[in-house]
Amino acid sequence: MTATHQMSQSRKAAASGWIGSALEYYDFFIYATAASLIFPQIFFPSENPTVAIVASLATYGVGYVARPIGAFVLGHWGDTHGRKTVLIVCMFLMGISTMAVGLLPTYHQVGILAPILLVILRLVQGFAVAGEISGASSMILEHAPFGRRGFYASFALQGVQAGQILAAAVFLPLAAYMPTEAFNSWGWRIPFLLSFFVIVAGYIIRREVDETPAFAREGERGETPRAPIVQAIKLSWRDMLRVICMALMNVIPVVATIFGAAYAVQPAYGIGFAKDVYLWIPVLGNMLAVFVIPFVGHLSDKVGRKPPIIVGALLSGLLAFGYLYAISISNVPLAILLSLLMWGVVYQGYNAIFPSFYPELFPTRTRVSAMAISQNIGTTITALLPALFATVAPPGSANIPLTVGVIAFGITVIAALAAVTARETYRISIDDLGNPKAVPMPRADYERRRTEAASGAAAIPT
Repeated sequence: MTATHQMSQSRKAAASGWIGSALEYYDFFIYATAASLIFPQIFFPSENPTVAIVASLATYGVGYVARPIGAFVLGHWGDTHGRKTVLIVCMFLMGISTMAVGLLPTYHQVGILAPILLVILRLVQGFAVAGEISGASSMILEHAPFGRRGFYASFALQGVQAGQILAAAVFLPLAAYMPTEAFNSWGWRIPFLLSFFVIVAGYIIRREVDETPAFAREGERGETPRAPIVQAIKLSWRDMLRVICMALMNVIPVVATIFGAAYAVQPAYGIGFAKDVYLWIPVLGNMLAVFVIPFVGHLSDKVGRKPPIIVGALLSGLLAFGYLYAISISNVPLAILLSLLMWGVVYQGYNAIFPSFYPELFPTRTRVSAMAISQNIGTTITALLPALFATVAPPGSANIPLTVGVIAFGITVIAALAAVTARETYRISIDDLGNPKAVPMPRADYERRRTEAASGAAAIPT
């Protein structure tokens, strides 16, 4: 493989990860948005608004319950059949299940069958998305030029933010310009049906990327494992536990986009944010994050993966207090400002780095399985938080910002401590990743190789 071809594949892999993640997480987050804004009324009607909100947010969590199962199945597939194949499978499953949500009858039409079908489709969504980030991160990482793994892998998460922007952007004109009755009747279905393009675009994009050199070398040496999950748990359980704890950082997007939305717009909480106004808060935060993520990824190739994660975890946890307080006093400008700081800037210290840091903790032969399983267990735990927050801080309770903020900050402290105990990986050769005894390359040699790779003289990953 020539250096020119490898550099071309590096860029195609990054583009594939970006676009695929954007499309797939568009699907995932339109559900999250609908669960906060519309599903309590049309799938879970109740005389008690708290019950409706908790039930709707619980279905958001149900998708995460399926993620560990998907992680086991899709992680195994990615480590035995290749990164490219598993990403195409994820795309088809997500696209079809999301389209089906847009075709569901409501509770008023078919009764209890409506929420049952909704839960089933949410389980399929959760199963599918479980393999996306681990597969895309591994593919980009293994194609990346020397010394630029952090920068290239960050594009997978930049795509996730772009998908969230698109999800909210589709809802904005609908919420702003459609009559409430029409929006509740059929307008909410439009974003889900547009997922048809996920299936078409995703397949076209991802078929253009070669399988990664690292995975190909494993196959040539006959080292492709038959049971990668067993090997991962046996050899890397400590790092898997660290990833589970670091993945609890998903509490920040939960606060920013799920509980924050319900808290701000549901009449039962008495805040009174207009739906179309509130939707701009995560949109603006994600727009800023799109610019911050590659900068932080590039920075991690110079200073390491751990410092941005630790700082991002602790500061974003502290900012959660101020953000919820701004919502509680109905101060829209302050809520937007704190969202930009918490979600758009500080949280990206973690968000931009984990697509490179997590897979770097594991060897090639078990990389997708180990990352998928541990990350999805961590995010599954945090996905139960919206319903927990609505339970411990229901409408009418006092000190909602303090109650929810303390829980959120405590979780970010756990994530930061897990990062502290992990080994640094950014100067370790790709063939030595996952080896606890691997010796990092001397900084001077590393910087020289990075410079050569950036100029195209040493594009082959090492």
